[in-house]
Amino acid sequence: MASEPLTMYTTTWCGDCRRAKRWLDAHGVPYREIDIERDEQAMARVLALNGGYRSVPTIVFPDGSILVEPTGRELAEKLRALQ
Repeated sequence: MASEPLTMYTTTWCGDCRRAKRWLDAHGVPYREIDIERDEQAMARVLALNGGYRSVPTIVFPDGSILVEPTGRELAEKLRALQ
């Protein structure tokens, strides 16, 4: 697993965010969660990363790569690739 935490941009009402957090927690993957509704700079970052869309969860990996609204399978594949 990645030694540096991932950064996950979320909102409180996002079901996909809750699913991604459950998956990461279950697999012991460290992450830093940032609520884009409480942090204007984070909102601007998500908009920039996603071509003007507020898509969450937007997950930024330590290598700078990004997954948006990933499935558990996509998270597993990405984390394997980072090892």
